[in-house]
Amino acid sequence: MAIFLWPGIAPDTELCGEQAQPSLEPFEVKGSKGAVIVCPGGAYVNKAAHEGAPIAEMINEAGISAFVLDYRVQPFRIETAVGDAQRAIRLVRSMGYEKVGILGFSAGGHLAGSAATLYDAGKPDADDPIERLSSRPDAFVSCYGATSFRLFQKSWTPMVLGKERMKNQADINRYTAELNVTHDTPPAFIWHTADDPVVPVEVALVLAEALSAKGVLCEMHIYPHGRHGLGLAKDDPVVGQWTNQVQKWLLRLGFGQA
Repeated sequence: MAIFLWPGIAPDTELCGEQAQPSLEPFEVKGSKGAVIVCPGGAYVNKAAHEGAPIAEMINEAGISAFVLDYRVQPFRIETAVGDAQRAIRLVRSMGYEKVGILGFSAGGHLAGSAATLYDAGKPDADDPIERLSSRPDAFVSCYGATSFRLFQKSWTPMVLGKERMKNQADINRYTAELNVTHDTPPAFIWHTADDPVVPVEVALVLAEALSAKGVLCEMHIYPHGRHGLGLAKDDPVVGQWTNQVQKWLLRLGFGQA
């Protein structure tokens, strides 16, 4: 059953326009100390099903809870999607999980990267107790993520940022993860294919370089071949190794069962 990000607010309120209220689909594991929020890709136009529930189930196999985020997409602007991700992190944290991570594919990878670099410590005076919690994830995973508006701009970029803001370098920089990395950025797991025809591998490389420069823990895998949008990559014996690798990485960070 879906968990609304803003409990008590009806799905058809002005908060969401024609889209349903953003929500989380839970895939919980009893005894899990951590949980991972999964952000499917879809160019901020839709959300790819194969990058949602199947990914959560893969994370469950490691004894880790997962939640698939149904975030708002076009015609909403990027601030709305980032706000949904931040709220999701706070909400999952309020459930008692010791660690909360965020994982995303393609545009969902951009969302995960934004959440990992544009967080806040919470609003201590907020009436809503969930808003008092930090939106900083304890880890983030970028799967062929379009994490850089500086290096990657496609037809959907002006639509989610706003055409009038495409000439504003400050707006471009704000949603470019590698430019917002600090010493406090959470640990990252990055994977990409060297010949991805949609999101160039350079996007992953500059992010890893920025993380390294700030001393942030990062594990990166660049596989030699593979189309964009592979998801679990079950049919690719090389790229498909990423699932086992990210499971082990999350377990090392303490996301597993007590």
